[in-house]
Amino acid sequence: MTGRFLASAAALALMAGTAQADFVLHVLHTNDMHSRIEQINAFDSTCGGKDVEENKCFGGVARVYTKINELRDSLKAAGQNVIVVDAGDQYQGSLFYTTYKGDAEIEFMNAIGYDLMALGNHEFDDGPEGAAKLAALNFPVISGNLDLSRSDLLKDKVGRTHVLEVGGEKIGFVSALATDTVDTASPGPDVLFQDEIESLKAQVADLEAQGVTKIIALTHVGYVKDQEIAAAVPGLDAVIGGHSHTYLSASNPKRQGAYPTWVEAGNTSVPVVQAYAYSKYIGHLQLTFGDDGALKFAGGDTILLDASVAQDPTIEARVKELAGPIEELKARVVAEATADIDGSRETCRQIECAMGNLVAEAMLDRVKDQGVTIAIQNGGGLRASIQGGQVTMGGVLAVLPFQNTLATFQAKGSTIVKALENGASQVADGAGRFAQVAGLKYTFDPALDPGKRVSDVMVKSGDGWAPIDPEAVYGVVTNNYVRQGGDGFRMFGSEAMNAYDYGPDLADVVADYMAKVGPYTPALDGRITRK
Repeated sequence: MTGRFLASAAALALMAGTAQADFVLHVLHTNDMHSRIEQINAFDSTCGGKDVEENKCFGGVARVYTKINELRDSLKAAGQNVIVVDAGDQYQGSLFYTTYKGDAEIEFMNAIGYDLMALGNHEFDDGPEGAAKLAALNFPVISGNLDLSRSDLLKDKVGRTHVLEVGGEKIGFVSALATDTVDTASPGPDVLFQDEIESLKAQVADLEAQGVTKIIALTHVGYVKDQEIAAAVPGLDAVIGGHSHTYLSASNPKRQGAYPTWVEAGNTSVPVVQAYAYSKYIGHLQLTFGDDGALKFAGGDTILLDASVAQDPTIEARVKELAGPIEELKARVVAEATADIDGSRETCRQIECAMGNLVAEAMLDRVKDQGVTIAIQNGGGLRASIQGGQVTMGGVLAVLPFQNTLATFQAKGSTIVKALENGASQVADGAGRFAQVAGLKYTFDPALDPGKRVSDVMVKSGDGWAPIDPEAVYGVVTNNYVRQGGDGFRMFGSEAMNAYDYGPDLADVVADYMAKVGPYTPALDGRITRK
């Protein structure tokens, strides 16, 4: 067992006194890797330059491989039971996915030796065809609340539940994928979603009918929803999740929640865990079951994969080999920033953020000669920050990896207000629909009722500002994903006029804008006010 695995004195005492009939299971878990094949920096982007020289990098699959194999081997050598699982979103987020479309992620997951994976929403970014490629994995993929009976591509490739035989015991896994995946990715019309909680209840009942008494939910729905699931679904012993990129810790005061987070469920409590994102951490959950199958103890922690964890040399060499064809593009310096540009999800999905301002202003600048005065960018489309100094194309593509194109259209003021309401509707969940803007100001209160959250919407008028006119028609620019209704912006799909979705790549637009105005200085100006 590694020195980085933390347990309380009480937990250690309990472990020492564990009865012979008890069954101890170690679950090593990852989530939301988002194609961070290479090691990353403090901003979750590809690590390079001085950070590499000064050993300030984190994660990457070569470190994940090292740490998982170190833990797995040491635990098995000590006669312990150990499994390795992933809670989804291996796809999307770097040039590796843009270039290899899942093949690299699949290769390295097979090398690491996972036992099970749950689908994430971004596994559908290239439609069901992209998700179907996961059939090349050497282990099962599940997503229990999907009805795949109409999908010839997926119905024989993605399971509903799965049972692992570990140390002579049956460990049952149930799963759920966020139902708003229809808004956040492209599952297509033949992938039907069922309510997460009701589906999980049925899945647990099915496993219990098979005599399985130890049941874990492997989900991709987010930390808040995971806690609802833990409270509402009888028969669960633990919930291992992803989607919200939540940093849980047993010890770090900067954590977003405790590892594990205990949720009351009737006469018992259920542990919920998650391990942040981007390959920066892995989770190590220890579960102790009594001879009656009931959970007696849960503990563990997230493990930081910093420079103290060596990169496996064979995996590192393969990463470098695959990186070769894209290295020239990544290394090209396109601009300069005078300071760090914050693109973190903690800000860009909650309030005005520097990266949101940059991207929205870049979009607006590109089409300002077309009568466009308003730009809207979904916060979830911003996937990284940029360090101050020289900015490479690789750094820009880490922020905007989706290959979205510029989309222009006309819309009434009332439609734009609906869009801002949509953006403010799931702030508590950290949803990606939060609206970053340019040429527009607004105030919102997430505590108010739907339809009343947004107020004081102002549009640029000459050198000043004017209240938005619900009946006036405005020129708007966004990305093609949002314009076509993604992230809940269905009003743009149904009410937009004269839409054109095939402009230049958004990453190129931002790189060109930074070069044009550079050196670029990030700034906040109060265009979004949160009450």
